Formats: sequence, structure tokens, C-alpha cells
Amino acid sequence: MTSEIENVRDLVAGTRYVLFDFDGPICRLFAGHSAEVIAQDQVEWLTARGLYGVLTEDERSRPDPHGVLTTVARRQPGSDLVAELEERLTQEELKAVRKAMPTAYADPLIRTWVAVGARLAITTNNSARTVTSYLNGRGLLSCFAPYIYGRTQDLSLLKPHPATLRRALSAMGASPDASLMIGDTPSDHVAAARAGVRFLGYARNPAKAKLLREAGVPPRNITDSLEPVLRAVRGRP
Repeated sequence: MTSEIENVRDLVAGTRYVLFDFDGPICRLFAGHSAEVIAQDQVEWLTARGLYGVLTEDERSRPDPHGVLTTVARRQPGSDLVAELEERLTQEELKAVRKAMPTAYADPLIRTWVAVGARLAITTNNSARTVTSYLNGRGLLSCFAPYIYGRTQDLSLLKPHPATLRRALSAMGASPDASLMIGDTPSDHVAAARAGVRFLGYARNPAKAKLLREAGVPPRNITDSLEPVLRAVRGRP
């Protein structure tokens, strides 16, 4: 544990630009508005339009709204169907904001990092409108604006593609070697690697940690709490 905390300090010490994933490191977006229910609603919506076969049986059974959206986008690229499905997902995310659960220590970490002179950005597969709504409600919008980069109409640019990270780095005038991404999924890790940015994995439970380790994230770069990150930013042991 000591070596892991020391590694967090090392990561923080060389960081002037921080790229946060949204759902996970900042909040649990679907804590009170089930992602599984949203995915089921998506499948029912497609079925009602005679598009039952656009997903396989396995894909229909997975409780992953982003997975449903990206799968349909691959099979119906550029279609009005995809645009409508994406907007429906955005509306569900906006509903989820009302019951989202803040990640422990995230709010003070964000404010402290800004106070010591770092620039922060959001790089997420969620809608930027969703992120803006949540941050505004927490009084955190000024800590990130205007550097909020979410999914666009081109769904092929979702992470693990590094597009959102590269946009953030360019807009902030950030050097990748002075930047750090905090994410909670293997796709975050891959996107960070492709953008040349160091990565800190946030794993709120052992299952999340296992997925990150299996994706190649060193255990010393995985934390189950943002508290040691906050202490490091504050310069405390």
C-alpha cells in the first residue's frame, strides 16, 4: 500500500493538466437510474420499430446503454435511427443526473487541484450536456469549463479512441507528459496510452480493479479511493 501511495504522489507531482473521465471518477451517474433499465428500453424501442434483428440475442441481454448505441451505430452508420437513439440516451443521462451519487472525495479534489493551479478537463463517452448539468448542480462547472468533451455524432470516436483526450490537450495547450488521466475502465486506459498521457485507474470495487489489471494497468497505478490523490495534491503525507 505504501508503494501505491508513493506512486500516486509521483503522478500528482508531475501533473499540470488533469483529464477526468466522468461516470466513475466524478460520480456514479446511474446510481439511482438503472443503466440496465435504460438498455432494456432501448431494445424495446428498436423492437417496436421492427429492428429487433439489429442486435444479437447476446447484445440484447447486456445491460449497457452505450454498448447498444455503438453497436447500432456500427450497423446503421450515419442513419437517423442512430441520431435518435443517441438523443434518447442523452435524455436518459440527463434524468440520471438528478439521482447521481458523487464519488467520495471527488468534489474537494477537483476544487483543490484548481486552487493549486492545475487545468482540468472532462473526456467522456457521456453527453457533454449531461456532464454540464451535473457539474452545474454541484457548483463545479467553473473548474472545467470550457474543457468538457463528450460524445459527438461520430460514435466511432468514443473511447478507447483518443479523440476526446487529444481535443482536451490541444485546447488547453497541454503537454502529454505533464498530463494525467483519471478513469475507471480499460477503454480509458487505452485512450490515455494512445494519447501519450499517464493514467491513474480509479476502481471503486475489486471487480473494477480486476478489469483494469487485466487491461494492463499496473497495480501501483490503481486506487480504490480518491482520498490519497487529494492528500497528494494538498502536499500531505
